[in-house]
Amino acid sequence: MGNGLKNVLTTLWIGGMWIIGMVVAPALFTSLDKAVAGMVAGKLFHVIGWIGIVAGVFLAIWWIWTDGLRAFQGLRLWLVLGMLLCTLINQFAIFPLIAELKPAVSNAAEGMFGGGLAQWHTISSLIYLLQSVLGLVYIWSSER
Repeated sequence: MGNGLKNVLTTLWIGGMWIIGMVVAPALFTSLDKAVAGMVAGKLFHVIGWIGIVAGVFLAIWWIWTDGLRAFQGLRLWLVLGMLLCTLINQFAIFPLIAELKPAVSNAAEGMFGGGLAQWHTISSLIYLLQSVLGLVYIWSSER
């Protein structure tokens, strides 16, 4: 059962990240009003974040339980921990900051380091991209 649950959670988390980030969000922004697309995409990223927290904690425990302390010598545990860290940063640091800034944002242009909404969206997107690449490496490395 543990191996099956590990596979399901891995699929939901990493597959969900790629589908939402690379397929659904771009489709929303090309099909809907920007504000509506942003709201829906934000909710989807929030949901996949919670899936990532559950899956990441389970996978970290699973690898340590299965491999013992040797898990810390392998790549997979570190990939899971890196992905989990990315999820936690976005979920509990960046997303709340973006939510706080949204109501205060005007249409005025903001500088790259002005602490504005665009900057935090960019940082969040880069973290999400890193997390997605780590997930891809995780999947690729499981073939060995």
